[in-house]
Amino acid sequence: MKFYITTPIYYVNAEPHIGSAYTTIIADIIARYKRMIGYDVFFLTGTDEHGLKILQAAQAAGRDVKEFCDELAGKFKQLWKDLKITNDFFIRTTDPQHEETVRFFVKKMMENGDIYKGKYSGWYCVHCETYYDESEVLEKDGKKVCPTCGREVKWVEEENYFFRLSKYNDALKKHFEENPDFVEPDFRKNEMLKILEKGLKDISITRTTFKWGVPFPGDEKHVIYVWVDALINYVSAIGYGRDEETFNKYWPADVHLIGKEINRFHSLIWPAMLISVGLPLPKKIFAHGWLTVNGQKISKSLGNAIDPRRFVEKYGNDVIRYYLVRDIVFGKDGDFSEEKLVTRLNADLANDYGNLLHRTLAMVKKHFSNKIPKPSESTDLDPQLKEKTLKTVENYIKLMDSYKLTEALETVWDLISFVNTYFDRTRPWILAKEGKMEKLATVLYNTSEAILKVAMMTLPIMPDTSEEVFRRLGFKEKVTPELLKTWGTLKPGSEAIHGKPLFEKIELKDLKKVAEVKKGVKEKVRSEEAGIITIDDFAKVDLRVAKILSAEKVEGSEKLIKMEIDLGELGKRQLVGGLAKYYKPEELVGKLIIVVANLKPRKLFGIESQGMLLAAKKGDKLTLLTVEGEIEPGAKIS
Repeated sequence: MKFYITTPIYYVNAEPHIGSAYTTIIADIIARYKRMIGYDVFFLTGTDEHGLKILQAAQAAGRDVKEFCDELAGKFKQLWKDLKITNDFFIRTTDPQHEETVRFFVKKMMENGDIYKGKYSGWYCVHCETYYDESEVLEKDGKKVCPTCGREVKWVEEENYFFRLSKYNDALKKHFEENPDFVEPDFRKNEMLKILEKGLKDISITRTTFKWGVPFPGDEKHVIYVWVDALINYVSAIGYGRDEETFNKYWPADVHLIGKEINRFHSLIWPAMLISVGLPLPKKIFAHGWLTVNGQKISKSLGNAIDPRRFVEKYGNDVIRYYLVRDIVFGKDGDFSEEKLVTRLNADLANDYGNLLHRTLAMVKKHFSNKIPKPSESTDLDPQLKEKTLKTVENYIKLMDSYKLTEALETVWDLISFVNTYFDRTRPWILAKEGKMEKLATVLYNTSEAILKVAMMTLPIMPDTSEEVFRRLGFKEKVTPELLKTWGTLKPGSEAIHGKPLFEKIELKDLKKVAEVKKGVKEKVRSEEAGIITIDDFAKVDLRVAKILSAEKVEGSEKLIKMEIDLGELGKRQLVGGLAKYYKPEELVGKLIIVVANLKPRKLFGIESQGMLLAAKKGDKLTLLTVEGEIEPGAKIS
């Protein structure tokens, strides 16, 4: 049995962060699970390195574009190694073999009459690398903006090659009807069905205004649109057009894991491209939600694009993996919070799981000389434990096969709770005291066997922890579906090891105290260095022009006004300022002001303020700092 799983390939216009790591970790968990139950797995990830956005990022950094891509692709590769990701291949769209496959694929589309030359005129978002027609773009402050990211779009007119996407509208509708699980979750599938109901339009698939891309076959003035280039990675990585044996072995993909913002490309455009060249469609597209950090969208300007290695070094790889699966329902938006992570570590991992193993093996050591005892005389609760464990394994497999990872983990923790109850109700310490060693042997064996099943089920999610549990229980066999589904796989007489607790607790008050100390140190440093600053210090402050879109007094406050501001490419923000004594809310609307855009958000009167406006004050008079003449919101002050 084969299983082919892919992540999106990541743009190399910025360094990897916890958001991109999330998708890759989830893919790794699924890949490890499938290997565990006997599949021949091919797990693909990689980087997307062509297109105008990356060219501009390299130019902004003053770098050669290929060297720029090499460096950032290397950072993604290294991060996946640090996170112990088990991908079978890492593809780069600048790989010569990939570029060759892209040209081969596009040629086949041409041969099938699905590409024609025409003139493109419409709106283009550089950030999203996406084209929109007049009916799709939005209006903001008299400007056309992208319906996805809110940034300003540019009108483009040029000669392009087009893909006859409209030709495949009916075929795609039929595929969705015949394969109701093709796109998940359901609400993401419904979004695609609405687009199909309106009817697909042909799309431009080349550009001529820059050269950083794969040359179009037969007309090298054109480069192939970055999204066409990127999507083909899923077949180029497994040998399409050059290694038919490997390609036929793994294609079609069993699941493409993607973020919700690129659903249309994967669920509509990519399938149409595949139909065009006569290839089977992937079995499933799974579009998960966005990951925020402490309630805020991950953003370089907000300084919350955290490196996951920092948390791995602090808490361990398995703790991060467990938290991401347990607290964030796969498919929906989720929030990464260090405080919630520590709560899970303390309650679920240290208390429920770690303590159960610790007290079980402590008694095995004390009463059976570190040997797993042989069960004999049973208790009334033993059949319930066996039934509960095997039922949990059955449910776990069903949920994991359906990519319901959070629910699968919840059912495992329900078993851990049951085993803890079993241990407490059978009271092994009393059995030992009363000399009922045969019953004690049974209780400790059954508890150890149930813990072994937990370690098997959590092996894809917490591989290092599970291997350590296997070691402590004296279990040396390879996990197989048969062993997972069978009660009594732990061999009596196996050498057990009673060691330190699996997980160390972290007091939440200590976590908060560390945060307060760090804050205090920063404030002290700022205070000591006040007065004289260097140009490097000033460069850290991101001053931007912002337009006030709306303003209203904060209820219950005499001086605070809440404002919504437009920061152009940085999006919309909320500011709270003490302006009510100096300005009426309606006087502020439309003003172009200057704000510190990279200031850490803080709460005023319980309302979060995402930045700080600048004003001059003397005595009882306060005046907002503004700019002379008209300038676009988001313009940088330098």
